[in-house]
Order: sequence, then C-alpha cells, then structure tokens
Amino acid sequence: MENTSFSEWLDRFRNYLRMRNYSPRTIKKYGQTIERFARYAWLREHSGPDQISFDEGAFDNASLDADVNVSAALVTDFFSCLSEGRDYKPKTLHRMISTLSSFYRYLYTQGAVVANPMLGVERPRIKNQELKYLKHSQVIRLINSIVDERDRLIVRLIYATGVRVSELCAINVEDIDFEEQTIRVKGKGDKIRTVFVDEETLEDIDRFIGNKIEGPLFVGQQGAHISPRTVQHLFNQYAPAGITPHKIRHSYASELYRRSKNLRVVQENLGHSSIKTTEIYLHTDVEERKRVYQQYFPLSNGKKEE
Repeated sequence: MENTSFSEWLDRFRNYLRMRNYSPRTIKKYGQTIERFARYAWLREHSGPDQISFDEGAFDNASLDADVNVSAALVTDFFSCLSEGRDYKPKTLHRMISTLSSFYRYLYTQGAVVANPMLGVERPRIKNQELKYLKHSQVIRLINSIVDERDRLIVRLIYATGVRVSELCAINVEDIDFEEQTIRVKGKGDKIRTVFVDEETLEDIDRFIGNKIEGPLFVGQQGAHISPRTVQHLFNQYAPAGITPHKIRHSYASELYRRSKNLRVVQENLGHSSIKTTEIYLHTDVEERKRVYQQYFPLSNGKKEE
C-alpha cells in the first residue's frame, strides 16, 4: 500500500472537495478538523499507551505524518481529549465527527484504509433540539409589516420556497418560470433543483421586476447579486429577535411537513442530501402530538380504562 500518512491524503481530500465545488470556507474548516485529529494521532503514536490528553503546545509541535489507519477507539479518545480541554457544544462535535466521517469515506473508497473507523463512533446526544420558528400566521404578519417592496418580497420568497439565503441571492430573473410556477435554484455543491412558488408570490415578483427579462432578481452593489449579509441585515431590522432567514426556512419545512406528513418531499424541496437532516422536523409538530394525545390517551379522552 502506498504512503498512508495524513499529510499525503489531506491534500488529495482538499482537491476532491474542490472538485465537488465545496466553498473555500468549508474546505478550510474540514482541513482544520482533520489536521487536529492527525496531530492527535501522531502524538498517540509517539507517547505512552496511557496518555490520551495533550495541551495546546503539544498539538502545535505535532506532525501530520501519522498513519491514517486508526481505530474507532482512537477517534473516541480524540473527542474525549477535546472535551477535556474545552467545552465544545454537541452540535460542534457533531460537525467535527461529520468531517472525519467524510474524510474516512473518501479514504476507504480510495483504498487508503482497510476499514472505516468512524462506523464505530457514537455521536454526542443533543438535548432540547427544538427549533424556534414562526407559525404560518406569524410569518404572514411579519411579511405584511414590511413596507419596503424589495425587503417584503425577500422574506416572502424565502418562506414561499424554503430556499437558503445563498440560493435566494443567486436567483436570476430567467430562472423563474411563471407558467410552471417554479424557480431553478443552485444549492450546495452547485446542485440545481426546482422549487415551487405560489401564484400570489409570483404576482409580487412580476410587479417587482417590471419589464426586466434577465439578470439578478435582487440587485446588490454595482449591479451584482444582493449579498447574504444584506439579507441578514434586513432580518435584523424587521424580524423578532432570534428569527433569521434560516428560521423562516424552518417555518416553511415545518408547515409543509405538518400539513402533508411527506418527509421525502420536504427533503427534496429543501435540497437536503440526506433525509436524516430533514428528520428534525418530525419533532416540531406540537399540535399534532397534542391532538393524538387528546384523542387516544385514556386519561385525556374521558374514556374509562379498558
């Protein structure tokens, strides 16, 4: 087997991510996590069997030349070491585990490792993972409270389609099909998908663009597309505290799932590559849980115990 050091395969993995159109920021974050794990693996190779914790100075002086073939136990020890030195949030640890999982899936397909150690690594439990989002009537009130035509349309379009902020900002007029009531959007990894738009929102778009037939739907500086920062700013200006564009996307997903109970459609509309990401919306439907409880639980429905 050829060189199986982290230093050898990390550069190849970065090139693989670039080929898949990952953003420079994401590639940098992936690299930072993998480098830290590589240094930990090197430290474990060059220290006693009982030592699993190291200070920052040790990491700074460690090499990236450890062998990528590691055990699940070593990965678990790595995250234990991180948790001892710093109070990481479970979501942060989830992202780091996902990064290493992607890296090792790549290594396994390339034949660089004999087994994927991440298959034996448990993810930390995230407590109270309940999404804060607005209900339909609240979103409509928010939209109606915005006087500026462009800003009102931005918020409405996020809710009407469930698009990400980056996807919204990149929409061109020619991406909109008024007859089919659809918009083509470019998602993560430059994947193209079709989202659906209601008739009233399309009428608002039609009035907003006038006779324009191509170019950015929402124009920013020097005629370019509007920036995500501008969208974030307008939410700070109009929306209740804690309500971001992503939370409006949550509102879209939650309402669509609550009314349809079709998680697969919600997944495809949101552009999630895995339905696991979409499953969080199974836990947001408090009204449905209440209805079932009142209808079927014996103490609640007034029926005597059978």
